Amino acid sequence: MISKRFHLTALVFIVLSILVACSANSANSDSKQKAEIVYATAKDINDLNPHLYTGSMAAQGMVYESLVENTKDGIKPLLAESWEISEDGTVYTFHLRKDVKFHDGEPFNAESVKKNIDAVQKNSKKHSWIKLSTKIVSCVVVDEYTVKLVLSEAYYPTLVELSLTRPYVFLSPKDLINEKTKDGINGNHGTGPYILKEHKTDEYATFGANEDYWGGSPKIKKITSKVLPSGETTFLALQKGEVNFAFTDDRGADNIDVEAMNQLVDSGDYQLIRSEPMNTKMIVANSSKTENPVSETSVREAVWYSIDRETITEDLLNGTETAANTLFSSNVNYAEVDLKNRGYDLEKAKEILEEAGWSLKDGADVRTKDGKKLTMKLYYDSNSSSQKTQAEFIQASLKETGIQLELIGEESTSIANRRSTGDYDLLFNQTWGLAYDPQSTIAAFTSEASYLHTTKGIAKAEELYKKIEEVMVSTDEETRKGLYADILTIVHDEAVFIPISNGSVTVVAPKNIKGISFKQTQFELPFEQMHFE
Repeated sequence: MISKRFHLTALVFIVLSILVACSANSANSDSKQKAEIVYATAKDINDLNPHLYTGSMAAQGMVYESLVENTKDGIKPLLAESWEISEDGTVYTFHLRKDVKFHDGEPFNAESVKKNIDAVQKNSKKHSWIKLSTKIVSCVVVDEYTVKLVLSEAYYPTLVELSLTRPYVFLSPKDLINEKTKDGINGNHGTGPYILKEHKTDEYATFGANEDYWGGSPKIKKITSKVLPSGETTFLALQKGEVNFAFTDDRGADNIDVEAMNQLVDSGDYQLIRSEPMNTKMIVANSSKTENPVSETSVREAVWYSIDRETITEDLLNGTETAANTLFSSNVNYAEVDLKNRGYDLEKAKEILEEAGWSLKDGADVRTKDGKKLTMKLYYDSNSSSQKTQAEFIQASLKETGIQLELIGEESTSIANRRSTGDYDLLFNQTWGLAYDPQSTIAAFTSEASYLHTTKGIAKAEELYKKIEEVMVSTDEETRKGLYADILTIVHDEAVFIPISNGSVTVVAPKNIKGISFKQTQFELPFEQMHFE
């Protein structure tokens, strides 16, 4: 079934590629004339309230800014020029830039910082996934451009979590409603390099350059986010010049097929740029679902051994991602831990199942134990062609070991809801990425909204949670390393996060766009650094 689809897809792209030569030049000439980026996105930018979570992070990243920035070289100044941390690690004093204004002309100062942080904290339950929200005691104005953040206890990821795309970013005090943002906002006036100019729901949103931006006016004066269905439609739109930019962001990870990207690059008019590994794509297993085989470590291990990651990454994903054998890639802090190697080995998978009592009767396709069939459900994002393809490939592989896998495609919001309620056996997911890890993904092990159902059924669950609590407040680097090693070993041995591949941010753009780079987050791009040649 998979090969037939690939042959059909290849035929479609061969036909479409005839159009590339004549249309790609048109796209590039339009780009030069307009000096505008029009990027394809599978979903609308939605509500850009930066203190909530429904909006496109790529769009929010253009409009709003944080006190500090997370870079490859560590935390750097952004809206705060400098800061000091008290000896006990509970007070952070930030000295703010004095040359910043919000898009509506309001001054950015200590008072506006306090109002925004207080607004976030008034909705702290919503932000419980970010542990900083549970540590903040108060935000105190010292003078016009100095503010203190007081914590209940030392929390080492404080600066990292203050650097995230949301929620600790700033919008004009005039946009707050009754000093709050949890029930909506009056506008989208941030301090960022771009200003939201127009938004037509499910069609497009336009952003204009902030000519008064403290970092200097961006060279690209207009950016448009255009909503297009994923796949072939985006490919055709790129050919026709209706859009001139596509990238894998949080709103449409499969905006354009790998084969289509290669067609555009082969035309000679487009470039393809990939970041270093940003995340780990994985299958999450529900250890707490006691009535299902997925609750058994042996079954989860068998699934792990049954996945041919090399074929998935090299053939199904055309080499755009690399095989992952651990929860985090080696470029993630604290992830260099010696863990048990589980490669692709169907015979090993069968052996583990036999030892666990899951036997395959003569003539049967599915293993049984105590009269129960070894069958599970795997949920994937119905808008992701790559997840569907991988799911079908994994289903066929597991069938060889005697495991029956039922595949169910749903909207990403539905899958997120299943993850938080525990209504799943297996589902596709990914780590939060370089800017967030390891602390955010690991903190989510204890969160009901995230991975609590994944971890709470394992034998060492209480020990795991205790170590997570300790690592977040540790002020000693060596202690943190040891705790993270223990945490990663526990979840690896229990096989509750089954890694598949390490993913990157991929950009497809005309060759005349220069300055394309990446942030530490997989969800946004520094458009303000780009320009047309």
